[in-house]
Amino acid sequence: MIFSSTKQDWFGNTRRDLIAGLVVALALIPEAIAFSIIAGVDPKVGLYASFCIAVVIAFVGGRPGMISAATGAMALLMVSLVKTHGLDYLLATTVLTGLLQILAGYLKLGNLMSFVSQSVVTGFVNALAILIFLAQLPELTHVPNAVYIMTAAGLGIIYLFPYVPKLGKLIPSPLICILVLTLISQSLGLEIRTVGDMGTLPDTLPFFRLPQFPLNLESLMIVFPYAAALTIVGLLESLMTATIVDDLTDTSSDKNRECKGQGIANIMAGLFGGMAGCAMIGQSIINIKSGGRGRLSTLSAGIFLLIMVVFLSQYLSMIPMAALVAIMIMVSIGTFSWGSVKSLRKHPLSTNIVMVSTVVVVVFTHNLAYGVFVGVLLAALFFANKISRFLIVSSELGESKFTKTYTVRGQVFFNSAERFLGHFNFKEGLEKVTIDVSQAHFWDISAVAALDKVVIKFRREGAIVEVLGLNEASRTIVDRFGIADDPKAVEKLMGGH
Repeated sequence: MIFSSTKQDWFGNTRRDLIAGLVVALALIPEAIAFSIIAGVDPKVGLYASFCIAVVIAFVGGRPGMISAATGAMALLMVSLVKTHGLDYLLATTVLTGLLQILAGYLKLGNLMSFVSQSVVTGFVNALAILIFLAQLPELTHVPNAVYIMTAAGLGIIYLFPYVPKLGKLIPSPLICILVLTLISQSLGLEIRTVGDMGTLPDTLPFFRLPQFPLNLESLMIVFPYAAALTIVGLLESLMTATIVDDLTDTSSDKNRECKGQGIANIMAGLFGGMAGCAMIGQSIINIKSGGRGRLSTLSAGIFLLIMVVFLSQYLSMIPMAALVAIMIMVSIGTFSWGSVKSLRKHPLSTNIVMVSTVVVVVFTHNLAYGVFVGVLLAALFFANKISRFLIVSSELGESKFTKTYTVRGQVFFNSAERFLGHFNFKEGLEKVTIDVSQAHFWDISAVAALDKVVIKFRREGAIVEVLGLNEASRTIVDRFGIADDPKAVEKLMGGH
């Protein structure tokens, strides 16, 4: 079974995986260079990182077919570190980031993805689509008209080539777009921006090197905050991307293995002169759209990337940026959840607020972690408010008008504790009060405190109070934290009077 699964992951889609890997490698090059420039390091740092991360994650990652490399979200966090302390501190930070991510995997922090609601995922996807599109605007402003024509032609090829009989389904249209636009640009001698204009491509293979920096507490205090931030953003983006690819391919992935895999990949990147990276939503979708499904597509993307930048840089530098811009526009259009716009009318207001808030925060801060944090927080608050409304307390007088039974149904926790208290009348002069909680659940110490107050206040009015029906979980927390039967604690709670 394990052998069969491994064989399927690696060789179940060989031809399409190899072709998709080639397309991804071509799209990775300008982005890796651009992210290196953002971080303030030589282009080879981003290119070496992309190669190392893609190759390593193919073997140790938890999500076949997902592309990991140097990313803009991670590069933005490195700027001040590189500017202040230099490349070696960045490499050390990358290695430490990897160690922290491996620790996160062993702590099973990947399971935290279960707390991310679908509306947050949709907002994350839509925000990334917008950011991918906005990232292309510098290549489309203050440029010759030929760039617009070439970009439009590229989009035409991407969307129309799949309809060509036989060939349309055999060869990914993004690859045809790159080849055709490069031939047109070179044959017509167009004066437009190319990959070669992005920066000098490396001409040697990456080599093993330990970061040269002092091993002491002072150095650790410098790199740790950056490594912690990179760990959080890297894992967040990787796990969110894994969730999206799961949905696109109708398959599941091992999120905790992905955490460990990202960590191992970043350690290798740091030891071979690369910067920290993570999963890339745009490149992963290019891979999926180009037919890539297995680990071979990720491995081949890394290998093709290295071969091209080291051995074929002369030809690679000829590719017009317009071709890559067209591909990324296709990715942004394909990434955006257009159905979510139509669903705004049908979905509850709270769901729409969570989705839109996630989009707005990510787009304006360019920080995926902030957006997801806000989305998860809002979703939790709305959920708590909704659940707190499912609380009903009814009452019924007994045979004697001095006895009464309160029946509690629903969830009692911090957000419904005050509402629970408000259902009881302590001034009726009752002799006996029965509180039936067999259809209720007490979740936290706020709920226990509310129950204590009800019991204590009725006793203060001279009533005998009996609580019936506590389920096992509720009884455990009430027995542990309840104070109704502790006279000293009661006096302290009620202010001593």
